[in-house]
Amino acid sequence: MFEKLLRIDRRIIFLFVLIALIVPLFLNISQHIAISPEVRDIYDSLRKLQPGSRVLLAFDYDPPSAPELQPMAVAVMKYCFKHNLKVIIMGLWPQGPLQANLAIESIKRDKEFKDNPPIYDKDYVNLGYMTGNELVIQGMGTDIQRTFPRDYLGNPTSSLSVMKGITNFSNIDFIFNLSAGYPGTVEWVLFAVDRFHAKLSAGNTAVQAPQVYPYVHSGQLSGLAGGLKGAAELEKLLGFYGKGTKFMLSQSFAHIVVIFFIIVGNVAYFATRGKKKK
Repeated sequence: MFEKLLRIDRRIIFLFVLIALIVPLFLNISQHIAISPEVRDIYDSLRKLQPGSRVLLAFDYDPPSAPELQPMAVAVMKYCFKHNLKVIIMGLWPQGPLQANLAIESIKRDKEFKDNPPIYDKDYVNLGYMTGNELVIQGMGTDIQRTFPRDYLGNPTSSLSVMKGITNFSNIDFIFNLSAGYPGTVEWVLFAVDRFHAKLSAGNTAVQAPQVYPYVHSGQLSGLAGGLKGAAELEKLLGFYGKGTKFMLSQSFAHIVVIFFIIVGNVAYFATRGKKKK
């Protein structure tokens, strides 16, 4: 029997992992999600903002990173719209503003916002993508409207009501950066926080999060959400459960299946090792 276990076709294992990922999406069960101090810091920063405050959302990721970062974006946007915080969207990645538009569209379809959907230039604006990486951040620290003379739709930035009275980071109450790499959170810390003293929190992919944790401990970064777990924690704190929570449940089931096969493989290996020696 143990010899057969050692010869299990890997395709069977992949099939079990696939089933473990899909089935939880259709189950009406919940999972306990512990809140980390870094994610709570993001929530505390948002909670301190007064109605009418300006929140800059920097979308620095592309579709491959969306499963981890898009739920964070949706949850933070929902909180901002519900509490009358003005959202300014931009991106250092070409696909970033497109991901923001997808998030907005999903919010408009949500039952909670169906009767009061977010309105462009009343609740939010999208400045779009600007090439230049960290030089764009430097330019925004001096003059945001000169750095982004027109928005995503081609409107003069100076004509947007949300942008009235905004010159640079000193007029932005809070920045939330969604980052999958370069340029991203590291550059926002080095140029927006260190040079212009902006208040910044971030949501990162699980791969990038360890790289930016030192900035949390140094106080340069006011909160960090990492990977799917960070997305699920944000959804729980902000009160908007979505794909982050669902995907986290699927990920947990998949981990259980993988651990099960690891245990089975090790048991089978040690059970047959003596026979092979004989």
